[in-house]
Amino acid sequence: MSGATDERSPGFLGRLIYLRPGEGKIVAWAFLYLFAVFSSYYVIRPIRDEAGVAGGVNKLSWLFTGTLLAMMAVNPAFAALVRTMPRMRFIRVAYRFFILNLVIFLVLFRTVSGSANIWTGRAFFIWTSVFNLFVVSVFWEFMVDIFTTEQGKRLFGFIAAAATLGGILGSSITATTVKSVGVPTLLIFAAVLLEVGVFSAGRLGKLAPALEASGAHHAEDKPIGGGILAGLMNALRSPYLLQISIYMLLYTILSTFLYFQQADIVDKSFTERAARTAFFARIDLLVNVLTLGGQFFLTGRVMKRAGVTLTLTFVPALTAVGFLALGIMPAASLVVGFMVLRRSGNFVFARPTREVLFTTVSREDKYKTKNFIDTVVYRLGDQVGAWSSTLVQSTGLGTGAIAWTAVPLSLAWIANARWLGRKQQKTEETAAPPLAVESKAV
Repeated sequence: MSGATDERSPGFLGRLIYLRPGEGKIVAWAFLYLFAVFSSYYVIRPIRDEAGVAGGVNKLSWLFTGTLLAMMAVNPAFAALVRTMPRMRFIRVAYRFFILNLVIFLVLFRTVSGSANIWTGRAFFIWTSVFNLFVVSVFWEFMVDIFTTEQGKRLFGFIAAAATLGGILGSSITATTVKSVGVPTLLIFAAVLLEVGVFSAGRLGKLAPALEASGAHHAEDKPIGGGILAGLMNALRSPYLLQISIYMLLYTILSTFLYFQQADIVDKSFTERAARTAFFARIDLLVNVLTLGGQFFLTGRVMKRAGVTLTLTFVPALTAVGFLALGIMPAASLVVGFMVLRRSGNFVFARPTREVLFTTVSREDKYKTKNFIDTVVYRLGDQVGAWSSTLVQSTGLGTGAIAWTAVPLSLAWIANARWLGRKQQKTEETAAPPLAVESKAV
């Protein structure tokens, strides 16, 4: 399936995404899986963002600290599941744990009021910030386990478009109904959509052995084993995985700089909570609409023709230019426009390409180390970005100072992306064994 032949499935879809015979059903279920997960997340994302603003913009740094601590607590628990359970079982357990959490928050939002409602909102902010990284990380861990590098280059862009469609659906639901149905009802929608994701994952798990001929399938009915701290240890031992961690860290630090600027704008522009939630939902909707065409028509083609290195450096280069512009002209409209373009660029180019990097590592690293990078390292970057923004704002220097701080970080990110792209290409060309270090029980 992943050999040198360029045979494609017949029809328009086969030509559009370089779909080869035998891949159709697997890609379709993967698409529905990610669509359902992202629809669920984008239903609740505006609720999270509004809860963060309602709790006080000056408290956001503490919420990011709480998120990092929660992520550090949850990551070893997930690693323990991976160590002892077959693949499909720990995927179901992880998702249904979050469904149960949604039910608990539904009850809380219906019953609490006053200051208790603010604290519930803060807890929901932290929980959602853990939820979104875990459910998406588990999806991509599954993908890099069942697809080869060559298939990832062809198919991950199209599959990632499911996230965009899910984002459009989820943010549209919240933007149009939050004022009439309220937050608790929206949490019910999110829980149902997440269960659709669980069902799709189950169907995909039954089809995954069809990839065995390509060498991508690994006895999924056997637990992966290893230590619960293997993700951390392998990320530090392997230069390749360490550079991926740095890529993630720089991405999140710079993203958080922009997030704080957006939150400050919204806090000054809106007084009603529902209006703030609707604004955040409209921003999400715009990002996803801009992203959709790029994922369908650009991602696979650009990655295939330009290669991993150039595709991986696109967003770092855009970030450097954007912050340079903000340093020269720190305007609110520029902050919002830059955030929209950068988030779209991440979904179209950076995210699918970053997932391809993991197709060359060991199976343990595809689940444990990747999850550690996608969650703990991601939130560590949030933490650095959040407190750096708070420190700069406390001095009264404002958006311009943050922008000038971000420019050299963006340049370092470009260098990091180039190193990773070249290393991945060299590994693929030489067909070397996985670069990740196999861990001992920790």
